[in-house]
Amino acid sequence: MKQANRGISWFWMSWGIFVSGLLVMAFGIALMIRAEAGSAPWDVFHIGLYQQFGLTIGTWSIIIGFVIIGATSLLERSWPKLGAFLNMLLVGVFIDIYLWLPFLKTPDHLPGKLVMLISGILIMGYGIGLYIAADRGAGPRDSLMLVLTERTGWKVQRIRLSMEMVVLFLGWLLQGPVNIGTLLFCITIGPIVGYSLPQCKAFVARLIERGGRNEDIYKRKIRINDYDGVSKKAR
Repeated sequence: MKQANRGISWFWMSWGIFVSGLLVMAFGIALMIRAEAGSAPWDVFHIGLYQQFGLTIGTWSIIIGFVIIGATSLLERSWPKLGAFLNMLLVGVFIDIYLWLPFLKTPDHLPGKLVMLISGILIMGYGIGLYIAADRGAGPRDSLMLVLTERTGWKVQRIRLSMEMVVLFLGWLLQGPVNIGTLLFCITIGPIVGYSLPQCKAFVARLIERGGRNEDIYKRKIRINDYDGVSKKAR
C-alpha cells in the first residue's frame, strides 16, 4: 500500500512497532550483558565507562548517543530526527529496566551463558529488523555511519567496521567485557538482520494492509450493524 493511503492509524501503528522493536533489541542487549561472555562493541564501550565512572550502562548509552546525535547534526547542519532521538533515549532506559529485573541473572555454568548469549544476539537481530521495518528513522550510530559514508565516499561496511573497531578498542582500554561473545556478535549480527529484516517488513506490510481495509469502508467486510447514515440497518 502506498504511503499516501496509510492514514492516521498507520502513523501511530508505525511508532508502536518502532518502540516495540527497541524493546526487543534492548532485551537482546541485556541478555548479552547478563551472559557475561562478551558484548557487542558499543556495549563493551558503555560497560567500560560504567565500570570506570559509575552511573548505569543505559545512562552511558544515552550520553554517548547524545554526543553522536550532536556530531551528526553538526556534520549535516540540521536538527536531529525524532526517530534517532527516541532511539537514543528509549534503548538506554529499556536496558537499565531489563538489567534491574531480579530474575534476569547470569547463569552459573558455561552452557547456560552460551544459551543466553546466543539468544541475546538472535533477539537483538529481530529487534533491529522490527524497528527498521517501522521506517521511523535510523538510530544515532547508524545515522552517523550514513553521514560519514556520504562525506568520505567509503563503503558502508568499511565505515561501520571502522567505527566499531574504534569503540571496541576504547571499551577494551576501559576494561569492558571483550570475549567470545563479542566476536560471535560481529560475525553473526549482519546475517541475522539480513534474515530477520525481510520477515519484519512482511509482518509490517500485513499490518498496513489490514489497517487499510479497516479504514476503507469499501474494502472491509459489511457487518450486520453497519449504517449508511440514511437507510435502515443492513439486513
